[in-house]
Amino acid sequence: MSTLTPSRAVFLVARREFLAKVRTKSFLWGTLVIVAVLAGYVLLQTVLIDRAGRATVALSGQATVLAEPLKQTAKSFGRDIDTVDVPDVAAAEERVRAGELDALVTGAPDALRVVVKDRLDDELRNSINLIVKQQVLSAQLAEAGVDPVTAARNVERAQVDVVALAPEDDQQGQRLAIGLVIAVLLYYSLLVYGTMVAQGVVEEKSSRVVEILLATLRPWQLLLGKVIGLGVVGLLQLLLIGGIGLVLSSVSGVLDVTAVAGGALATGVLWYLLGFFMYATIFAAAASLVSRQEELQSVLTPISMAIVIAFVVGINLMIQDASDTLVAVLSVLPPFAPILMPGRMAMGVAPTWQVLLAIVLALGAVAAITWLGGKVYANAVLRTGSRVKLREVLR
Repeated sequence: MSTLTPSRAVFLVARREFLAKVRTKSFLWGTLVIVAVLAGYVLLQTVLIDRAGRATVALSGQATVLAEPLKQTAKSFGRDIDTVDVPDVAAAEERVRAGELDALVTGAPDALRVVVKDRLDDELRNSINLIVKQQVLSAQLAEAGVDPVTAARNVERAQVDVVALAPEDDQQGQRLAIGLVIAVLLYYSLLVYGTMVAQGVVEEKSSRVVEILLATLRPWQLLLGKVIGLGVVGLLQLLLIGGIGLVLSSVSGVLDVTAVAGGALATGVLWYLLGFFMYATIFAAAASLVSRQEELQSVLTPISMAIVIAFVVGINLMIQDASDTLVAVLSVLPPFAPILMPGRMAMGVAPTWQVLLAIVLALGAVAAITWLGGKVYANAVLRTGSRVKLREVLR
């Protein structure tokens, strides 16, 4: 019988963990629920964007001739307008009151009357005011013997030359949205699959299966195989959710995926791998200190709280200003980097040197934690009964 090589041993353990997890209904249904929630969010954003960007305005009487000018003027203010002609003003007012119409415009072009349900938004107000002013100006020019068309053409040609010293990023909002989504997915993956690693360790320890496995394998091989196997499961789910999310966002027009999210998913994968190896090893080592599932939460709570605090504090700071010095410092530190740095990278505010520094520090943390966690796991995983003290296993 051939000797089991270390790489082969790790592969077999990883395959066992991977197949056992992806075949469960919890994995399938969990992924479907997250995708459904994501699809619902994208659909909601599509509806909100459509409502925010388009209005329906009814025109009655002499105001009907302003349909096209109103559309063109509103478009210059960044607002799309649909116009409808209504013969019955009273009926149109009832439709405004019911929310079916955003506004009703009546009266002569130079003295318009606008009826709304509660308020007239700024873009629509500015559009109508500009049309009224143009109509009054045209009438005054005609009285003075000046051709209104020629005057309007000359006015339209006159414009200022704007030089932006720091051009605004039109896609900043989309970058922030992608950064936040990546941070949330990484937070979920690290917390959920790290906990699964810990639960698997305790389950094997309490059932004494680990004793059988360690008769053939070394502790570090078992630990590494378990982390890799469940890590690949989490990665698969992350890729499925991220890929489907990008497709839905692109099809619905919520995000300009080609321009904004080109490397976002790849960035998320990189930081998922770094973060998972770091936190999952800690979860596994902590779980090896106890022998029953009831005791597991007591050793996992400090680790889970660290992830939660890193997420909550980091996200709030990133929303306020992702370029802030405090956010930049936290994003290169290993506990915060897997959640903050991919978000800052997606937003385009992380310099290359900060990204490289964060990766180096994360790799160093993974190496140190893997060594320390492997030592704790090896010394504690075979000890059953009461909870093992950390000081004892480190001796």
